[in-house]
Amino acid sequence: MKLPLRGIIPPMVTPLLENMELDTKGLKKLIEHLLRGGVHGIFLLGTNGEGPSLGYGLRKQLITEACDIVGDRVPVLVAITDTSLESTLEMAEYSKNAGADALVLAPPFYFPITQQEMIDYLRFLAPKLPLPFLLYNIPSCTKLHLSLDTIKIARDLGAIGIKDSSGDMGSLYMLIEAFRDCPDFSIIAGAELFLSDVILNGGHGAVAGGANIFPRLFVELYEATNSKDLVRTAELRRSLLQMHSALYDLGDTPTKSITAIKCALSIMGICSSYMVEPLHEFDIQTRNRVEVFLQDFAYGTSYKTNFG
Repeated sequence: MKLPLRGIIPPMVTPLLENMELDTKGLKKLIEHLLRGGVHGIFLLGTNGEGPSLGYGLRKQLITEACDIVGDRVPVLVAITDTSLESTLEMAEYSKNAGADALVLAPPFYFPITQQEMIDYLRFLAPKLPLPFLLYNIPSCTKLHLSLDTIKIARDLGAIGIKDSSGDMGSLYMLIEAFRDCPDFSIIAGAELFLSDVILNGGHGAVAGGANIFPRLFVELYEATNSKDLVRTAELRRSLLQMHSALYDLGDTPTKSITAIKCALSIMGICSSYMVEPLHEFDIQTRNRVEVFLQDFAYGTSYKTNFG
């Protein structure tokens, strides 16, 4: 795995069957769909992957099968964050043995912790991790917004970068400046709408949920921004905004974007839209709205082909 980690790394959804078993056929279709789209890596068991809601057996099956399908075509990253230190280490070791390339680590959730407690946790855990790790800042789920000092200590302990899902553009700019002289440390946006700004200001990429649906759109936006083609960047960003407003505003739950992504993939014939409790699929009326959008979405013939 080359450092710094760059590009579009989709937080892959977890394809499931109605009985909540892994949809292995859908998994292969989804991974090949992402790789055909030119993505630069795949991130398993994150928020979009419903990772914390899955049993450990299913998580391990997903890691094994995904690593087998991907092979050495792109890096595979696995989220290992857990409330239990023992389980975190178990999943880290399992990921290494299955062939993953890196781990993704957020603060343990449930108990609120301080910055100092997170630093102590990292000092204890990092030397025991069998793979490189990417730090994950997602305060909406962990109750802790990682400070710059904490992130710097994490880097000293071996972190290869940070995925920032704070939703705070100012924090991302601060991180880019703080680590500008650290060529092997990646600043990755967790909010896909920040992709262009992050790249133009010296960041490295995005973990973009919408890339599950339209990987080529995000890859082309990354490439256009990276090459400073501002006209093409603006054009592609308009397409991204169109997708974002049409799909992510459906429903009234905090997790509606995940539901929309799975719904779209189901309509495209890639994998099912089943979700793990307590999350649920869209109703038929909302699903129909997603289908109309996908049929009308004016971004290239490769996507239109999926709908006949």
